[in-house]
Amino acid sequence: MAYDNDVPEFEPSLNGTELRVGIVMSRFNLDIGEGLLSACMAELRKNGVQDANLLLVTVPGALEIPLTLKKLALSDQFDTLIALGAVVRGDTYHFEVVANESAHGVTSVQLETGVPIANGILTTDNDDQAIARMSQKGAEAARVALEMANLHISIDESDL
Repeated sequence: MAYDNDVPEFEPSLNGTELRVGIVMSRFNLDIGEGLLSACMAELRKNGVQDANLLLVTVPGALEIPLTLKKLALSDQFDTLIALGAVVRGDTYHFEVVANESAHGVTSVQLETGVPIANGILTTDNDDQAIARMSQKGAEAARVALEMANLHISIDESDL
């Protein structure tokens, strides 16, 4: 997709053949998490990511995802990371706290470490909404992770 032929541009790439991908998944709302994971893994494999280059780590809930992402990012073993989980609204304010803090944490880790992170943590009003979105969101998170990893590699290898 060229916007201006006179300006250099990095083309999007979903090629995962050489990429190392870490996935951190919350076990809270496990059925939804597993649906996200299934779609994510299928999309990663479809785009060439080898099982030997994948690592899955599970954590108790969405608030534990950012710290684990940071640990993986600082290991220098991954080109990109993916956060998966579901925060479903309940009867208390706790939903807002978990949804906001987990999203903020994922973004902070990405900015602090420079490792691209796809945020596939669903925040929904109910289980039905989460179930309806889990396949799409899981696959989308995989595509975002691959595209951002390839973009960062291209930038690093360029003569900017």
